[in-house]
Amino acid sequence: MTGCASATAVTPTPVPTPTSWPRARLKSPEYGIQMFAWWKPEIAGRDLNLIRDMGFTWVKQSFAWRDIEGLGKGQYAWKVADDLVRRATKRGLKIIARIDRQPFWAQAPGTEPLENAPPANLQDFADFCYVLADRYRGGIHAYQVWNEPNLSREWGGQPPDPTGYVELLKACYVAIKRADPNALVISAGMAPTGTWTEGIMPDAMFVERMYEAGAAPYFDLLGAHAPGFKAPPEASPDEVAANPELGGQRFFSFRHVEDLREIMVRHGDAGKQVAVLEMGWTTDPIHPEYAWHAVDEQTQADYLVRAFDFARQNWSPWISIMTVIGLADPVWTPDDEQYWWTVVYPDWPETRVKPAYEALKAMPKE
Repeated sequence: MTGCASATAVTPTPVPTPTSWPRARLKSPEYGIQMFAWWKPEIAGRDLNLIRDMGFTWVKQSFAWRDIEGLGKGQYAWKVADDLVRRATKRGLKIIARIDRQPFWAQAPGTEPLENAPPANLQDFADFCYVLADRYRGGIHAYQVWNEPNLSREWGGQPPDPTGYVELLKACYVAIKRADPNALVISAGMAPTGTWTEGIMPDAMFVERMYEAGAAPYFDLLGAHAPGFKAPPEASPDEVAANPELGGQRFFSFRHVEDLREIMVRHGDAGKQVAVLEMGWTTDPIHPEYAWHAVDEQTQADYLVRAFDFARQNWSPWISIMTVIGLADPVWTPDDEQYWWTVVYPDWPETRVKPAYEALKAMPKE
């Protein structure tokens, strides 16, 4: 493997059609956690050790398209990705690679740089998905295709577009499966919300419209986000919807995942599993939009363990990977809302863990 390479045109991705590529059946549940260490190799090693030592087997990390092919079409910078895959493999960990954040060259000519937007030409994304999966065949075990496209801020400022997302998902799915048939493709987790405006679509509505647009053949696991907000993990969506103090809407429940599962079943897709790509409870006392549902650190630890226990008892066999948010980016401070979701503090070189880390480490894993 080389650190940086230039490549000529990739074999074109065929027009996506439903196929019968293999789809591994995962344990129910499996244990994952997200980390944020792309540009920090010394911290990546420490964090991968923390994950291994807590008995978790999956690590989710962003493999941003822009960070790998940012210089131009076919110009790849592999050093950081190679290092992360090598380190994770050495520790016996499986990777979920989140792929989004387009290179600016992939946007329509003349447009201002956008943080996260679908490319002007889907073939450019398909080519990237193929090259990535081909390089890391057997080294990256699952790919999350985009993140929260039900929010316009994650879709280039455009209104959420389930049909457009399905076209992007199709192109990437076929490319990945051509390169590594055993890799799992996970659809994007949606931002849980009941709001419907020009820039936001309720997550359940978005998933429903994905199915209506023909998404079913083009993902192996349905991605879901499952923040617990203020409610304990056992609280049903009905209970939370009936209680204004808990938010008063179904999506304020960790078990809102069951609403998404019901959509899968209704569309004849019950044979697939669900992967929770983000789950947790915040302890944020600072930001008003989060402080209303903050819990203390001991409650955060208790709820996370209980969430896994609830899933083992009630969501088997359809639940698969459950991914905690997460280990901390060392640049975060209490002014960042992400700081308050983590199970470790963003310290370096000192390592300080929160009660949630110790509780998850001690938790039985079947």
